[in-house]
Amino acid sequence: MSSIANVVDGSIVNNGKTPDTSSISKAVEAASKESGGALDKDAFLQLLVTQMQYQDPLEPTDNTEYVSQLATFSTLEEMQNMGATMSRQSASSLVGQYVIMEETSATGDTKTVEGTVDYVTFSGSKTYLSIDGTLYNYDDLKTVADGDYTLAVKLADTFVAQINKLPNYDSLSESDIEAVGKIVEAYSSMNSYQKSFLTDEEQNVYNAYAGWYANMIGTQDTAEQTDSADTGSTEETVSEDTTEIV
Repeated sequence: MSSIANVVDGSIVNNGKTPDTSSISKAVEAASKESGGALDKDAFLQLLVTQMQYQDPLEPTDNTEYVSQLATFSTLEEMQNMGATMSRQSASSLVGQYVIMEETSATGDTKTVEGTVDYVTFSGSKTYLSIDGTLYNYDDLKTVADGDYTLAVKLADTFVAQINKLPNYDSLSESDIEAVGKIVEAYSSMNSYQKSFLTDEEQNVYNAYAGWYANMIGTQDTAEQTDSADTGSTEETVSEDTTEIV
């Protein structure tokens, strides 16, 4: 079968358009941008159409090659569908888990977000994790924490929140002894791994409260011992006076 092409000013014209050797390269670049840097099935189809549009009319691409490319396209589509299904199943299993997300902004800045996954939602081919009411792309998932990590984070957060409810340690009074005592007991019940989740600043603040508490307890013990000694001396004196009266 012969091929017929128009020639304008010495150049071959295909459907009224002059073939451009850079057309496919431009299509690759455009498809890559649309797909976020990765060539997905839509990008593959776009490239195939571009190839057909700008083929050399004097040496057209063989039909067998198109069939082979379409078969490759079908395989790619099937693999991506399978990957999307597995991704959804994996994301759904994260509900209730403590995760660490690493989100990169358009300017290249990286932000780390931690929290428990409330629910998982899907939009097209994208999967999103809800953390404290905010949706994050599943692709930004960095770490799934284990139970010990989750417990340690919660204990540290609760511990710091309790300390923040107290007056500044410079303004503490005897009425705060019980509240500070509970803080000291909570800290004592934590293991070394859980305590490591406290920052140096938080640790220093706790040490100030603990020192105040120890001082107050020591003062109270001394006062109680003094009172006990005074009471004993009074009883002894009364007993001696009674003996003399008899």
